[in-house]
Parts: sequence; C-alpha cells; structure tokens
Amino acid sequence: MNLLTAAAAFLIALLLVFVGVTRVGAWLIERRNPPIGTFTTVNETRMHHLHLRPEGEADLPPVLFIHGASGNLLDQMIPVRGALEGRAELLFLDRPGHGWSARGPGNNETPFGQAATIAALMDELDIEDAIVVAHSFGAAVATSLALDHPQKVRGLVLLAPASHPWPGGETSWYYDLAARPLLGRLFVETLALPGAWSRMRGASQCVFSPNALSETYVDEAAIQLLLRPATFRANAIDVAGLYAHAEIAAPRYGEIDAPTIVVSGDRDTVVFEEIHAAGLIRDIPRAEGVWVRNLGHKPDWVAPELTIAAIEKLGGRDVDLQALSLTVQDRIAGDAFNVETCADPGTPQAAPAT
Repeated sequence: MNLLTAAAAFLIALLLVFVGVTRVGAWLIERRNPPIGTFTTVNETRMHHLHLRPEGEADLPPVLFIHGASGNLLDQMIPVRGALEGRAELLFLDRPGHGWSARGPGNNETPFGQAATIAALMDELDIEDAIVVAHSFGAAVATSLALDHPQKVRGLVLLAPASHPWPGGETSWYYDLAARPLLGRLFVETLALPGAWSRMRGASQCVFSPNALSETYVDEAAIQLLLRPATFRANAIDVAGLYAHAEIAAPRYGEIDAPTIVVSGDRDTVVFEEIHAAGLIRDIPRAEGVWVRNLGHKPDWVAPELTIAAIEKLGGRDVDLQALSLTVQDRIAGDAFNVETCADPGTPQAAPAT
C-alpha cells in the first residue's frame, strides 16, 4: 500500500467514525427530547404541533407561535404557556424541517412556502385566524403569512425580527457550507454535530447577550434537536436563503394591513435591529415599535411579559406597552453578560435595500 492509498484509507475511516458519532449522537438527542405534541399532515408535510384549546370561554383570540432559526416549538412555548393557557386557543408548532416536523416538499425551503404550510395547518385545525407571534427568522415566515394569507392573520407580534436585506448579505460560514447540495450533506453527516455540540452553550450565551442565558434554556428548550443532520441542513438552507427572500418580501411590507407590534432591543448580537425592526416599524402601515435599551436577541425569554402584553393589546385590551417596556428596561439596565466574548454586529455601513 503506497502513501497516497494509505492516506485515503485513513480519511475514509475517519469520516466513517464521524458518521458513527453523528448517528449515535442524533439517536441520543431524540431519546432525550421526544415529541410533546401531535402530528398532522398538510401540504405533504408531517407537522408536529401542540394545540391547546381553553376549557372555558377565551378572553383572547387564537394565538399562533412561529419560532426562529435553530429552534423548535418549545423555544416560544416555555416562557408564555403558563400565562396564556386557558385564556386563548394556542398553537405552537415546529416549522417544516425543525423540531419533529418533516421538511416536506421543496417549497418549504422558503418562508413563503412555510407560510403556506402553516396556513394549511390552521385550516386543518379549524383556526380561522390568529394573532401571530414570531421570533427572529420566524418573522420572515409570519410576514409571508400576512402577505400571502392575510385572512389568517388578526395581528402580528414580531420579536427581534429578521426581515430586510442587510449590507453584504453574509451569514456564518457553516450555514453556507451545510446548505450546499453535496458538501453540505457530507458536512452535516460527519462534522456538524460534534463541532456544534461543543459550541452550543457559548452560542446560546451570545444569542442572549448582554442579558443572562437562562440556566435551563439549552436543555429545557431542546435546542440539541438542531444538531441532527436533516434539521441542521434545513436550518442552514433557511438562513442561507433569508437574504434572497428579504429582497422579494421587503418591498411588499406596505401591503400588510394587520395591526403589528415590533419588540426589539438595541443590543441585539444576532441581527441589525436598525435594519430589521426599524424597517418593519417604518414599512408596515399599522406597526407600533417597542424599543428596550440593553435588550439582546431574546425578548421572548428575557421579557416574556412584553410578549403577553402585546398579545393582550392586539386582543383588544387597554395596555400601555411603552410604560411596560420602561419597567423591563430598568430591570435589565445593568446586564453585561458575555459582552466581551460575543461580537456585536455594530452599526450597518450601508442603507438596507428595500
């Protein structure tokens, strides 16, 4: 056996080891984080969801929750379920390809396609319309739902949203790699899980920064489900395609007639709030902005009371969101967690294309 053949054999053996590690890791993750809801097939997509109906008379309209990138239905359910259950019909779901939902056909690779699948799920569950609460990437899906299926959206609550083109249109290298047809599949079947596992807590700290990462977040919200190969690749395709989607969707935001509340901090380490949140407040005719100083990318976990209050306001309650935001602001004013290790995207150097 010559040196070249030996090197090739070693590389193949190493890749097989990583494939084995990935398969065992994915199996363990699924054993520890089983589905908590039910499954319904719509648009050729097996959707995992938790549908909670009030036992008595509801005092709020139905509420639909759309999670962001790298998440699943637990990410939004945990902070708000206790305060809302029994008050409204609630629908928490795993977006296509995330959590325990199947990816389904190719159109689910775009926010418009995912919105169509979610609209079909609402029809299947006899939910005529709902207040739609969406975090981060979920805002791209929620606004797509409002644009293409306006009859389904009674109002929008958009938390730390991603919505507009940003300078350069860049994302993290591993999203671009994992989204590639051949190299991407090889990457997610070998290196993605062991590499990302070691970085998961640090990455989560940066999503929360400058606010404190909840000690229970990573395990309680089953963030490890992201590391399974098919889920990691679906998430990468979503994120890598966001810029192209935003170029199409952003010029249409003026068509959204639903009352909208946009909640954002000024210390977001994940998205440019000056582009996304500010752009939605500017472009959606009936939008109200709620800004909180020193708040990062997780208002749903750091300030769940703002999410609840926004839902109540869209449900007809007399709620002073601006006063509540000041209360939250005072509570987190001294937060400075992981600010030295988590990069702030800073101020965008070019105006967003809208």
